[in-house]
Amino acid sequence: MWIFAILIVDVAHVWSTIYRTYLDKAEFNRRASLYIVVPLSCYVIGFIIYSISATLFWTLLAYVAVFHFIRQQYGWVALYNRRAGDVAAFDRYLDRLSIYISTCFPILWWHAHLPRKFSWFMPGDFISGLSPVIVKIMWPIYLGTLFTYIFRQVQRWRRERIIRWGKNLVVCTTATCWFVGIVATNTDWAFSVTNVLIHGIPYFAIIWVYGRKAEYPKGSLLEGIFTKRRIFAFFALVIGLAFIEEWAWDRLIWHENSVIFPFGEVMLSNAMHALVVPLLALPQATHYVLDAWIWKTHRTQNPQLASTMALSSTIES
Repeated sequence: MWIFAILIVDVAHVWSTIYRTYLDKAEFNRRASLYIVVPLSCYVIGFIIYSISATLFWTLLAYVAVFHFIRQQYGWVALYNRRAGDVAAFDRYLDRLSIYISTCFPILWWHAHLPRKFSWFMPGDFISGLSPVIVKIMWPIYLGTLFTYIFRQVQRWRRERIIRWGKNLVVCTTATCWFVGIVATNTDWAFSVTNVLIHGIPYFAIIWVYGRKAEYPKGSLLEGIFTKRRIFAFFALVIGLAFIEEWAWDRLIWHENSVIFPFGEVMLSNAMHALVVPLLALPQATHYVLDAWIWKTHRTQNPQLASTMALSSTIES
């Protein structure tokens, strides 16, 4: 399960960002400064923070990851609304609130019940000390928001005969998986599987759909992978990169899975850790940052994205 959920889904989906950025020559040339400055900045910042405190490094990275995971779930909802052309302000605000409450409430509950038998990256990466009283106050808000969302969907079906299956699936799976993985259970396995699968698998899908619809130069790598439906090559490349990354993590830092990752361990000094750990974390840090740009459908940021993905032109997300 670790190989499938973490290596093949979680780590590999991070690497699949390269299909949308670094391997797309036209896209890279359009915003070369962004794609160069972001990883360099992430590494320098990571090195400085890790040099100050390894604990601080993992804490900040964990909170950035949480923000990224939350925003991605809302991103799916925004894209579904854009695809359907939904412009009603009330529904868009309710959708946003439902996603944020479905994800933020379990995170607050987690903080109020530390320590748990699982962590985001490392034991102790979340800041403890949140009062359980805050969680008790949030309970009725959490339940009230989700019931309001359900009521609104039933109301739209009865009045307009409209059911947004994709959007509803995202909201329901988000609420279910975050609650079950964080609040209802207390195992690393349950947290990892419920959180990772609904995050990584849809990301593979949107990369694949975008690649199938985009136009690439004849004879290019992306033209071969996407136009000719070479889905095996699509997965083989990113899974291979994910394996190399996890091999380096294990042999240099964690020293946990010698059966999966061959060759001897390398014991690094603390000074070398400050150089190596931010480097190994660079793919995910870059992925977190670039995702704030590459899926925005505003015309000034990604002028071809809306037409490529067949999104409505009536609203922007």
